[in-house]
Amino acid sequence: MRTNTTSPFSFLQSLATRFQPPAWVVDEGQQKLVLFLNHVLMQEKEAQNRLLRKKGSVVHVRWGVFALDLLITPAGLLDRAAPGAKPDLLLAVAAESPSVVVQSVLAGKPPPVKIEGDVQLAAELGWLADNLRWDVEEDLSRLIGDVPAHTLAGFARQAMAGLRQFLAQAPAASASGAVTVPPVPEPPKASS
Repeated sequence: MRTNTTSPFSFLQSLATRFQPPAWVVDEGQQKLVLFLNHVLMQEKEAQNRLLRKKGSVVHVRWGVFALDLLITPAGLLDRAAPGAKPDLLLAVAAESPSVVVQSVLAGKPPPVKIEGDVQLAAELGWLADNLRWDVEEDLSRLIGDVPAHTLAGFARQAMAGLRQFLAQAPAASASGAVTVPPVPEPPKASS
């Protein structure tokens, strides 16, 4: 039995630990992420109401070398917190391996997260994670029309279902990220 001890995402892991993007790239990426999160939040009034209860709170989100401090605004939306702001809640993705995170998300489960701090704020964010969804099809329909958006979304759903099915049938990854490869059967010996 052969065992492949490297993750298919090991290249990305090593690249992420060695490569630090320029500060302006990090800044722009974080700003775009905040804009996207607010776009999704604005589609659900209950989500804004829940965040409004915790206005002024700061959430520190971390995954490996990537970190973001978010401030809950008086509008029930998000903004980047001021540098050095004391976080009320720490959310750290416990899995360093991108493959573990991707497999969790594709399986419809949240990735393992370490939570420290304000329990009520954590509960509100948990509700958001369970109930808030981005309506991609609605946003696409504004750009390309209803029928093409519905067709494209249908193709995307089929592709995701196929990917989930493939991952469910693929060899399971161990906790260390190693993938077990089944042994290759030996060819039958010719009889003399």
